[in-house]
Amino acid sequence: MARSVWKGPFVDPSLIKKIEKLKNTTKNIKPIKTWSRKSTIIPEFVGTSFLIHNGKKFISITISEDMVGHKLGEFSPTRQFSGHTPADKKAKQVAGAESQTKKNLNEKK
Repeated sequence: MARSVWKGPFVDPSLIKKIEKLKNTTKNIKPIKTWSRKSTIIPEFVGTSFLIHNGKKFISITISEDMVGHKLGEFSPTRQFSGHTPADKKAKQVAGAESQTKKNLNEKK
């Protein structure tokens, strides 16, 4: 369910403070480190770089105009997709590993 229009987008107050502080200083711009994945990207964020936590590490993102209206968490995936492995391909890998260990044992004798 979407957030009410009259409430406006949710942005963590600490992020707003950090953006205002960053806009006042132009020297040595560092990315903003955040755990607030639920915060909505607003136009003031455009051009700023963020380090968004995905549960394990921080992923570096630079905000562009196309990202406005989305959530920060959408751009730092929490799961790594390794692809679908067919059963026969997996069986080949297991069989290959077993034969390789047998060869190594025979060579040692």
